[in-house]
Amino acid sequence: MQRGWVTCRSHQRSQAQMKQEISGVIIPESTYGDAVTFYGRLYEKVVRALYENNYYGILELLTKENEEAANLPKVMLDGKVDGLIFVGQLAENYIKRMVQQTELPVFFLDTYMPFVELDTVISDGYYGTYQLTNYLLEQGHRNIAFVGNVDATSSIADRYWGYRRSLRENQIEFKAEWEISDRDENGKSFDKILFDPKGIEAYVCNNDYAAHILIRNLEETGYRVPEDVSVVGFDNFLPTGMDEHRITTYEVDMERMAGVCVKSLIKKIKHKKYGGGIQIVTGKLIKKQTVKER
Repeated sequence: MQRGWVTCRSHQRSQAQMKQEISGVIIPESTYGDAVTFYGRLYEKVVRALYENNYYGILELLTKENEEAANLPKVMLDGKVDGLIFVGQLAENYIKRMVQQTELPVFFLDTYMPFVELDTVISDGYYGTYQLTNYLLEQGHRNIAFVGNVDATSSIADRYWGYRRSLRENQIEFKAEWEISDRDENGKSFDKILFDPKGIEAYVCNNDYAAHILIRNLEETGYRVPEDVSVVGFDNFLPTGMDEHRITTYEVDMERMAGVCVKSLIKKIKHKKYGGGIQIVTGKLIKKQTVKER
């Protein structure tokens, strides 16, 4: 009888401990998709990092309505978690609300806002596209366009300004027609990005999916990649069957980003010294088959 009572108490303690080792992972519904999307894969890395640190992750998909209204996550209101990780680009008001709430420790992953103090882990989009653009210039290209809606997300803006810095340092005058959007104001990607190449020799795309669409557009127009035009992407991530082994790109280290974010959040939960503010995780240039020397 005594043994059963001890076992029951032990089970209660383990249940209480498990509750203390749960983190909420919040991702905008519009960007999550599933495991074949970038954020779906990043979520998998976060869950694995949590598990390796003896934590459990509860996923909550953030609806557009809750994001616009800056409503607190349900897992937070239910008292189920001890910390929150927000993954991906979020509305400015929503980010401010989550930073200002003091109920739970919060960390962001792959997002930040200028002039808003928050703890976040991001990839090095600025240096990544700077490096990609330099590589194209080294291959003899001069008329180099950028593909991406610069106003859509902070990460695309970083990548754009890395591209612009490379042009400026190499004394290449930027032209307005070299900035090409890949999505509408609601963030929905275009099926057709390119209508007239206008003498452009190479394209720096804000992600590999935009590069994939662009290559398809170019080839439909009669251009060959890389024989006629060079194209580079960003992320080193595409679902199987979508040029994933073809596009020269800058690889985002998703595993390290997730690990840094999770370990920092746990330290924050436990009131230990952690890396606050913006933590930047570098990646690397991956040379594949879509760039040719001119």
